[in-house]
Amino acid sequence: MKLLLRKTAFAALIGLSAPAMASVAYVSNEKDNTLSVIDTETMEVIETINVGARPRGILLSKDFTKLYICASDDDTVQVLDLATRKIIDTLPSGEDPEQFALHPNNKHLYIANEDDAIVTVVDVTTKVVLAQIEVGIEPEGMAVSPDGKWAVNTSETTSMLHWINTKTFKIEKNIVVGQRPRHVEFSKDSKVAWASAEIGGTVHIIDVEKLEQIHEMSFKVPGVNQDRVQPVGIELTSNGKYAFVALGPSNHVAVVDAKTYEVLDYLLVGSRVWQLDLNKDETQLYTTNGVSGDVSVIDLEDMKVIKSIKVGRYPWGVVIDPNS
Repeated sequence: MKLLLRKTAFAALIGLSAPAMASVAYVSNEKDNTLSVIDTETMEVIETINVGARPRGILLSKDFTKLYICASDDDTVQVLDLATRKIIDTLPSGEDPEQFALHPNNKHLYIANEDDAIVTVVDVTTKVVLAQIEVGIEPEGMAVSPDGKWAVNTSETTSMLHWINTKTFKIEKNIVVGQRPRHVEFSKDSKVAWASAEIGGTVHIIDVEKLEQIHEMSFKVPGVNQDRVQPVGIELTSNGKYAFVALGPSNHVAVVDAKTYEVLDYLLVGSRVWQLDLNKDETQLYTTNGVSGDVSVIDLEDMKVIKSIKVGRYPWGVVIDPNS
């Protein structure tokens, strides 16, 4: 396993040269019931927004005009207007929404309801619940393929990926993965899905056409006990070359060759790294670090953390608005 990667070689391969484009990052702070707003040029918090109880999953609308927020302890999804940064609406969500995913049609929101073992599908324009789909125990992760054909839910206790047909709202296949699956990320061409298994310490690569696992990854962070290596968030570059995997309480992000599945490097970030997001030109990666209460900014040309930004207590999710 090659742990050290020449920075210049990595930059050339990933195609990085221009400086990072300024935008705004939103971070959900689970214990403070707030969002931190970060200016990515100055890398400073410019605003703190009060939201519902225990915000976790957050995502942008496809037209980048709204931010959806899972207010888990309020059993609702809040809608933040990005122009005014004010809460303008709430959506029915089912109990204890944690993660969700928006269909490419910008209308159908798929919400994992952890306490009820269901996925709720809501039309964000009419606020009508279109379906409630029974899944495994403790559903958590949600993803919708970029081509709109599949919604995938992860059930933590059942250790399965549930593949939901978005036309029928029916489960067509269940795939067993490692213990406590937390997150799913599709490649931009919808051909491959990556799923993290937190307690299993693994990432599972799924061929979407065949709905079969084609590879299973594990991680060995130097100097870190193996039981602390717990994959959670995953981010894939748009060119399909690299994957970044947040490894939880190991406090590292794995840099992975998305073609060969070789781990190229481990990057030390804050405590309990959870979720991550790339900026618009993919020159920087932002990570939420729950225990240390900060966000790490990784420069992908030099492959190092260039800033630690203090936010609220237990930052959970992060999204970067490319049009801000």
